[in-house]
Amino acid sequence: MEGHVEELKAIQPVVMKQLQTIFEKNRTAHAYIFDGAKGTGKQEVAMFFIKLLLCLNPSKNVPCETCRNCKRVDSGNHPNVKQLEPDGQFIKIDQIRDLISGMTKTSIEEGRKVYVLHHADRLNTSSANTLLKFLEEPDGDVTAILLTESYQAILPTIQSRCQHIKFANIPRDILLKQLQEQGVTYSMASTVSMLTYSLDTAISLANDEQFAHARKTVLKLVETVKKNVHEALLVVYEDWLTSFKEKNEIEQALDLLLFAYRDIVAIKADQKANFTYPDMLQSWKELALNTTFERLSQQMQAILQARQNLQRNMNRTLMMEQLMLNLQEGYTFV
Repeated sequence: MEGHVEELKAIQPVVMKQLQTIFEKNRTAHAYIFDGAKGTGKQEVAMFFIKLLLCLNPSKNVPCETCRNCKRVDSGNHPNVKQLEPDGQFIKIDQIRDLISGMTKTSIEEGRKVYVLHHADRLNTSSANTLLKFLEEPDGDVTAILLTESYQAILPTIQSRCQHIKFANIPRDILLKQLQEQGVTYSMASTVSMLTYSLDTAISLANDEQFAHARKTVLKLVETVKKNVHEALLVVYEDWLTSFKEKNEIEQALDLLLFAYRDIVAIKADQKANFTYPDMLQSWKELALNTTFERLSQQMQAILQARQNLQRNMNRTLMMEQLMLNLQEGYTFV
């Protein structure tokens, strides 16, 4: 566990310190909401905390990993630990009733009982109200851990009964390292780590042919914009509009385009930034030399404007033609 604890501390230093302090000061609350984006380690940290609470001989606020309780938590066989996933779209009232009756049975061992609700934002009104009663008057020494990716979707009455533990997004350098360990190239890892904090989502993007094609199309567009508007429009008609049909695909492509200009700004400012397209640096350097900060700022504004036009459902061909003209304006070299 030593290595595992260190890993969790690297990903969630603040949360781990918070939970270890709670344990050390013996201030365990009745209920917690672990709130953070997908891939931020909520489940792993929850299991660490449960083990710590139930461990027979913890040391330095870390579970021993070898006692009977630690082993049963690991194998999912501890009678005092219950986990609940949504049944279909929602966590239903019967699931909560079963959980509560399971928690109050005498067959359960002495000591603390812990239950984990996965996707707690999917409680429907009746199941949330049933849970609320139990949160207000738990039977004995009970701790609830509610996991969620959307805190604001949890009823305020439940929020107010729980201690809110906010998970930070995974630091980008850790995600980059994890991706490369999974065999993703540095340049692709640099791109996908700008779009998501989740390792799983990042890996599936990196291995998606459609995404690789999107990345290529965006880079081709940046290259042609500097030549002339006609070539850029040709790329729009032949590559862009044929590749990106869905709204979310266009949105992602516009984000990728924005990141390209952000890279160019970073080069011009001589920042040692984490680039989105490290494989394009040579080409970007040349672009950076032939433009001004003001111009780059206008181009980024134009892309953000296109994103707003997309949300307003503007005709996509028209939107892209307008964007090309705006990106084009003011280039001093032909």
